[in-house]
Amino acid sequence: MAAAVSYASSWALQLRFANIPNHSGSPLVKLSPNFSSNLRRLSLPFLSCNPTKFRHPLPPKASVESLEYVIEPGTKVKFPKDLNVPGCTESLVLLGTGFREKTFAIIGVKVYAAGFYTKSSIKLTLDALKGKPAGTVLEDSSLFKSVYQAPLDKSLWIILVRHVDGQTFWNALNDVISPRIKKPTAVDESALSTFRNTFQGRDLMQGTSIFLTWTQHSNMLVSISSDGFPTEVDAKIESPNVTLALFDAFFGDSPVSPTLKVSVADGLAKYLS
Repeated sequence: MAAAVSYASSWALQLRFANIPNHSGSPLVKLSPNFSSNLRRLSLPFLSCNPTKFRHPLPPKASVESLEYVIEPGTKVKFPKDLNVPGCTESLVLLGTGFREKTFAIIGVKVYAAGFYTKSSIKLTLDALKGKPAGTVLEDSSLFKSVYQAPLDKSLWIILVRHVDGQTFWNALNDVISPRIKKPTAVDESALSTFRNTFQGRDLMQGTSIFLTWTQHSNMLVSISSDGFPTEVDAKIESPNVTLALFDAFFGDSPVSPTLKVSVADGLAKYLS
């Protein structure tokens, strides 16, 4: 890996003439013809990277809203404001959106967009959040834990924006789940095995939808579809430690998608005001 980073660093010296986009979206100059082939030699965490896409120097704009949906600004993926999720008896409302990005050298690779949904009755269960500004919600980890522990349905909808094989996607999930479980029990190990087997062997194409749904804070439902909206539950994860670890990976102190956590904090503050 160190050799790969060193190798990539040498490319960075060549990137003064790289295909870095200007504000109009047009390239300034072209990449070296060897750049794309060299990039494919490296083992990136997520495949199908477009080497001509670079991180824009400006932060993403605020989410664009309509009466029916919200556009996640980093990926331009649309999320409906109300949603019926497999395994839930009532529709859920959107609290925020974001994206996950993997960075190698100076290249930012967006992997998926995500939207976080919950029952509208969350207003009745989170008195501690009422009237608090988004900044306060964002900085207080106990407030996000109260969202997780609220006895109501909530769901994370992940939409892939590039092709990823199932094993690679599971490895990325496991990398943030397992370190958060210090002493896994037999129940935890069984749940992780079920979780892993749900993704192994799947070809997760661009546009694939993955739902991670907490029907109560100790259980999680997994629904996956590469062909339209999922209509059934593919797996049930029955481990409080695993479900809490995954929730903490997205909304804890070191979130895998900072943009999602910021957006949900803002959404909670507005929704509970």
